[in-house]
Amino acid sequence: MVKQLLLVAALWASLSCWADVEINQATEAELDSIKGLGPSSTARILAARQQGAFKDWDDVMRRVSGVRSASAAKLSAAGLVVNGLPYQPAGEVAKAPQAGASAASK
Repeated sequence: MVKQLLLVAALWASLSCWADVEINQATEAELDSIKGLGPSSTARILAARQQGAFKDWDDVMRRVSGVRSASAAKLSAAGLVVNGLPYQPAGEVAKAPQAGASAASK
């Protein structure tokens, strides 16, 4: 029984490191856990967030000094999201899988 509880706890902990961190709701500690964010960048994010929630990644890049396209891509890859969405450079459109695409390729 103890082994099962330890296994469940270990699995839960490992899954939590894959969870996205929502910029509009994250605590200081959660933001600091994102690779590429340190105390000063976290402080800038929290200060900008006091003015209102971020609408999208463009809003983050406008309001937070030091966050530009390249850093937004890295932060997004590390698990940071804005309103549940990862960073997508301007002009790139997320492609939804096409229905029947796998059948057409056979």
